[in-house]
Amino acid sequence: GGPPIVSDISVRVQRGDRIGLIGPNGAGKTTLLRLLTGDLAPDQGTIVLGTNLQMVSLDQRRQSLDPEATLSDVLTDGRGETVSVGGKPRHVIGYMKDFLFSPEQAHTPVSALSGGERGRLMLARALAYPSNLLVLDEPTNDLDLETLDLLQEMLSDYAGTVLLVSHDRDFLDRVVTSVIASEGNGRWLEYAGGYSDMISQRGADLTRETRVTGARKKSAPPKSAETVPRKKRRLSFKEKHALEKLPGRIDALQEEIMSLSDTLADPALYGSDPARFQSTSDKLQDVQVSLAAAEEEWLALEMLREELEDC
Repeated sequence: GGPPIVSDISVRVQRGDRIGLIGPNGAGKTTLLRLLTGDLAPDQGTIVLGTNLQMVSLDQRRQSLDPEATLSDVLTDGRGETVSVGGKPRHVIGYMKDFLFSPEQAHTPVSALSGGERGRLMLARALAYPSNLLVLDEPTNDLDLETLDLLQEMLSDYAGTVLLVSHDRDFLDRVVTSVIASEGNGRWLEYAGGYSDMISQRGADLTRETRVTGARKKSAPPKSAETVPRKKRRLSFKEKHALEKLPGRIDALQEEIMSLSDTLADPALYGSDPARFQSTSDKLQDVQVSLAAAEEEWLALEMLREELEDC
């Protein structure tokens, strides 16, 4: 009995899609997620799963972690110092550092980890498994800002498909490529883009925008006949030079990161040459910081250039 939770929906999920399921509590987001992953059979209709599907779910409730197990044990399943990441061996210390853990924490029990650290550990364990479908149900719950940033970065680098349920609007805007939203009475519609794009497509902001625009027009002061037109702002020579040089610098930094990452991927390095492992790891962190700064500078200059051209 009762009205259907999910009805009249047709969705095609392709490799590389990042889809967010949104709606009020009780709308059936988790039910729809279970339907899409084949975990729940529909009363009517058909769900066709892709061939060679390898699915991993991220359990943000974290009950599945053994409180007595060490961080290293969780990642290696208690089998030595090597963790299999996407089917390839890596030394557990190097993999831990990807998730902001220090080498000294390798033998720290789960019970001594903070909530944010447990979140990072669950993320590290989930992403170590070979997969082409990552399923996340409210992944941002109880995460600190550091772990949230890491989650967004890892999802942007993930090569497979992501299905997630979230109430975090900013997270959805940053991560997903489309949104499936509850429209009530069991109806669900898919919108391209993130949460803000969905709101725009629904037209929910249209009336408000009209009011704001009207208010601006009413409050705008009358133009003076003697107003002197301002000189058009242009990019300085220094800004133009930076805009030309930054793409090459970004490419070089990306290549350096790949080279350093390849070096650290050698599972024997930590045991044979700990000093080189540490110096390479430190260098990688420095280059990653430089890359982020260069990309941020380029983006700011590019936005400024477009803004000035539109003036």
